[in-house]
Amino acid sequence: MVNWRFNNGVLLNNTVGYLTDMKAGFVSTADFKNHAINFTAVHDSLGKGIKLTLIHSDNKHLFLLKQLITIYKDRACILVSMTAESSVAPAYPLETRDISPLAVLPKYKGLVFIPGKEPRLLDVPFDNDDWVNVVERTWEKSAAPTNSGISYEFAGLYDKISNSGIVIGSVKHNFWKTGISYRIGHHTGCLDSLKIFGGASTPDNAALPADYGGLDGTHDLVQHGTMIGNQVSSPLIYLSCLPHLQDAFVGYGEINARINGSRTWNKDAPVYWNSFGVEGVLGSEGIMMPPAVKQISDFLHSLKNFSANSKPVLSIDSYDQKIYSTDVLKDISTYAAGNGQQMGFYFIPFAMWSWKDDIKGRKVPGSDYLLEDVLLRDNNDKPIMYKDGKWGAYAMDPTHPAIRQYIIQQLEKAKAINAKFIKIDFLTAGALETSRRYDPKIRTGIQAYNYGMKLLRFLTDSIMGKDIFITQAISPMFPSQYAHARFISTDVYSHLRNDQQGFPHWGSTEASLATGSHMGWVQGTIWPFTNLDVSIMKKFQRNPVLSEQEIKVRIYAMAVMGSIYGDGSDYRDSLAASRAEKFMNNRRLMSLFSHPKAFIPQRAADGATLDQQLSFYLPGDTVKAAIFNFDLKERFSTGFTRQTLGLKPNESFEIRDILSGTLVGVLKRNENIIHLTLSPADALMVNIIPLPINHD
Repeated sequence: MVNWRFNNGVLLNNTVGYLTDMKAGFVSTADFKNHAINFTAVHDSLGKGIKLTLIHSDNKHLFLLKQLITIYKDRACILVSMTAESSVAPAYPLETRDISPLAVLPKYKGLVFIPGKEPRLLDVPFDNDDWVNVVERTWEKSAAPTNSGISYEFAGLYDKISNSGIVIGSVKHNFWKTGISYRIGHHTGCLDSLKIFGGASTPDNAALPADYGGLDGTHDLVQHGTMIGNQVSSPLIYLSCLPHLQDAFVGYGEINARINGSRTWNKDAPVYWNSFGVEGVLGSEGIMMPPAVKQISDFLHSLKNFSANSKPVLSIDSYDQKIYSTDVLKDISTYAAGNGQQMGFYFIPFAMWSWKDDIKGRKVPGSDYLLEDVLLRDNNDKPIMYKDGKWGAYAMDPTHPAIRQYIIQQLEKAKAINAKFIKIDFLTAGALETSRRYDPKIRTGIQAYNYGMKLLRFLTDSIMGKDIFITQAISPMFPSQYAHARFISTDVYSHLRNDQQGFPHWGSTEASLATGSHMGWVQGTIWPFTNLDVSIMKKFQRNPVLSEQEIKVRIYAMAVMGSIYGDGSDYRDSLAASRAEKFMNNRRLMSLFSHPKAFIPQRAADGATLDQQLSFYLPGDTVKAAIFNFDLKERFSTGFTRQTLGLKPNESFEIRDILSGTLVGVLKRNENIIHLTLSPADALMVNIIPLPINHD
């Protein structure tokens, strides 16, 4: 067993590594008789350091376990993995779907301790579907339905007051879905079970709340595929304990990008208009058909500050190809080009929407393969519906050659309309486990998803060129290296809170920013930008009309998340048009979205309440701060110190509202704290500007 001690007080006691072999069953490092340790120097792409190899062996077992612990000189993290190797001749064939390099188990009197008066466990869903939230678990028994759960790919354990703790996460995403299974102990700040394992596969469970096992898992109907061979290996795990959790998360993002790669974008960030907020799915609302898109184009052309940094994109979302044929989209593209704009393209590479049980004889578009031969299968060999219902989505096998032909067909359509922006959606379908696959060498959902996404990226680069911006909508968090942006949460409809009368109980600004307040570190590390979906200037589809204040809060939320800017409004409506003029033609506001940067959270979301009061700041040449008050009754007052903001001592600063430019206050040279106060249901964003030296 291994004990871990970190200088911020985090303890992991009596940890083991383990393997669940299909024949031998559960075997941990503590079950072996002999334990040896080797030290070797490391000099790799991450830097210089030392690798500790802990070898667990004996004559009783047919294999040995090796724990690998790498400590880098100039990185505030440790990387941990484990391999199981046959130790007999002829070689013992290993097979597993459950392997952990680090586990804290009651059997071995294991314990995790997080110091502080208000400890939290950050529990993260597998993907961004179904409006499932990031959860901040507490040690209060009433805080959640159970005291156990699974976070996917990464998790945080920290003290709310000091914001110090440990970040745990996988940094290779080519085979395993990594689960971080935990059980909260009886004593505050203690876990008596923590398993970081490869092989997570969890079905949706309607009997449980969405955030606590109902919809936050991998959505699988089939257990995780197995790794086989004379040697098998666990996920590679990152551990980092720092005084500020944000720094540990940034390090996690940087290590992921260094190991797996990431896409870059050296131009100004795209801005776009998206049709979904008006038309609905497949244009079924009948509100805006192709000719009206030209009116949208004309209006956007009149917003000079919206168009100041990059050519706006017209993105027709989830469209009916009988209405928006390639010829129709070509016509819109030509018209948009005259207004200095470009086209976007939408498609779903790994799922096919259809009426349920109406797939007989249907072919995958662009191929001669029958759709039913391309679908993933459950344990009864029935096609897996990624979205079940009379009108639903069937999950397709990314390794099947029909998918290559389908992607080529879609990209050739995109090229025909000169699209420079692609939105890909419902990607989780391609990561589902299945009972059989076209390519039997690909054994897991994530392995297949990597195959499909790598293919998509290659075909996009070769067919359309390397200057195409790709944004992911519904998708797993990892692997992340194939796109330039990803939705932080599911679709956002711009209403303030999920409990607003007349609105859906999902998709609010509060819900998206509460999740986002823990996720801003992804911008600039694993993706150039995030995507917080679009703003809405009047109403989303048939939802009620929004207030102007709600729209301001929504846009500020997009800004603090480092999001590209999109809008989904019908500007033929005079109210929507006037509001677009106010917000989308505001020079100070739109300048935030030319090179979006995620703000650093000073006060992130905590707990399940909708009354979140959040604060953020962004260092730089012109320091920025933002506060959000989602409480409908109480005011919110908070302060930012000079040290936090990186402001020079003995200098004066003026604080100006970013939207109106009006003076909010002054920080005098002998003062240390900027105080900001906010009314209920509102947001404030300010620029903090140095005053001349001789200013009194």
